[in-house]
Amino acid sequence: MPLRDRLSAALKDAMKAREAERTSTLRLINAAIKDRDIAARSADGGAEDGVGDAEIMAILGKMVKQRQESARIYEEGGRLELAEKELAEVRVIEEFLPRQLTAAEIAAAIDAAIAETGAGSIRDMGRVMAALKARHTGQMDFGAVGPMVKDRLA
Repeated sequence: MPLRDRLSAALKDAMKAREAERTSTLRLINAAIKDRDIAARSADGGAEDGVGDAEIMAILGKMVKQRQESARIYEEGGRLELAEKELAEVRVIEEFLPRQLTAAEIAAAIDAAIAETGAGSIRDMGRVMAALKARHTGQMDFGAVGPMVKDRLA
């Protein structure tokens, strides 16, 4: 089932079960997807089908990062109730993302991407990162993976 359909079904289920926090988070996800659909539609000149699953996973990944950063800031400011709300939203969003890779799996994926692209120097880092993003979107934090790739290529 496409990710968009899973999100819609989850929203309907949350509304029926009267789960206010979950419903709110799922509505935020749908709003972010619709915003991206509109932006893509205006850029493409009227494409009707909207963004695909890979783009939706990128949106979800970005939403998770935003909420984790907000939770960290709230905790530093002593606003634990707001931090907990952000972390609850993260848990709902992560239900729709694939399982995160372990450190060993990330290392293996980096090695495979380097071998696949034939990368030999730091100049090839963009190609390696593109290969990783194509294959592992939503499964790893590319902000943390970038320095690892850089170390391997240096």
